[in-house]
Amino acid sequence: MSTSILVVDDQSMVRAGFSALLSAQPGLHVVGEAADGNAAVLAAREHRPDVVLMDIRMPGMDGIAATEQIVSDTDARVLVLTTFNLDEYVLQALRAGASGFLLKDARAEELTEAVLTVARGEALLAPAVLKRLVADLVRRPERPQVPAELDQLTRRESDVLELVATGLSNREIATYLNLAEQTIKGHVSAVLGKLELRDRAQAVVLAYESGLVQPGGG
Repeated sequence: MSTSILVVDDQSMVRAGFSALLSAQPGLHVVGEAADGNAAVLAAREHRPDVVLMDIRMPGMDGIAATEQIVSDTDARVLVLTTFNLDEYVLQALRAGASGFLLKDARAEELTEAVLTVARGEALLAPAVLKRLVADLVRRPERPQVPAELDQLTRRESDVLELVATGLSNREIATYLNLAEQTIKGHVSAVLGKLELRDRAQAVVLAYESGLVQPGGG
């Protein structure tokens, strides 16, 4: 089964490079390119890609606004391209509905795996990105708001949510809890359904913002 991709970046050479790299991979198909947020929203509506590879800083509508609109309009998963000097945008992009982040200097195999990971509905939050996200949340003065929906979770589901928030994969959580990976997958699905979350990336934000997981803890 082929994974369709929309590449969004305001630099034509960057777009061409990513498109060529991804198109050369088995099972990946680039269906379009866009140079700014407005064009990205229109292209996403037209092509209905599985994954949107999204730059952040672009003229006109930026990548965060475009991500929010695309997530609202389509079922596409957004993989944000970032650099270490764009840390302040990480939380904004997650709140807008981004499913993961990838550094622009990532290797070809990392880019391919990132696209496939996001296409599967999983979050892509590298430890360094997660650490910066938590640091940003810690600096916020407001008291966390605990969603009432958290009361719907079973004790096991709450445990799984806490571990998801630390960046662990289903396999790692299964090992930690001494359970089958398929069981963990079921718990994660239940958590997302009960909390009406799109994917694991949103679960991470909720876990920290609600105070369910304390920065520096697990």
